[in-house]
Amino acid sequence: MVDPAPAAADSSAGRFHYAGLTRLAHERARLGLLMALADAPAGLLFAEVRAACRLTDGNLNRHLAALIDAGWVEMWKKSRQGTSQTRLILTSSGREAFQDYLRELRRVLSDAVDRGLVDET
Repeated sequence: MVDPAPAAADSSAGRFHYAGLTRLAHERARLGLLMALADAPAGLLFAEVRAACRLTDGNLNRHLAALIDAGWVEMWKKSRQGTSQTRLILTSSGREAFQDYLRELRRVLSDAVDRGLVDET
């Protein structure tokens, strides 16, 4: 039986753990939703987010619920002249968490480029 190399000798232990890639942001629809809201400091109307992310009302509502529960997004409803509008806005804690997520994602991409796994063109 071959002895494995001692853990102390392995300087890369946990190197590819990427703990900052939270599942909350890493799901494709929520990632798109967060990108849309991060790009709109005053927020967006529900219909604008739905169109930008190509989601159905039900799917958008499901993903919004997760982000609202986490405190990352706020929803404001306003009635005007018999119609209601729903505005979505990224909270300050949501913006900070999303920036942390993007920094971690940048680290993943940098590791891939450094190892020649991604063409830089």
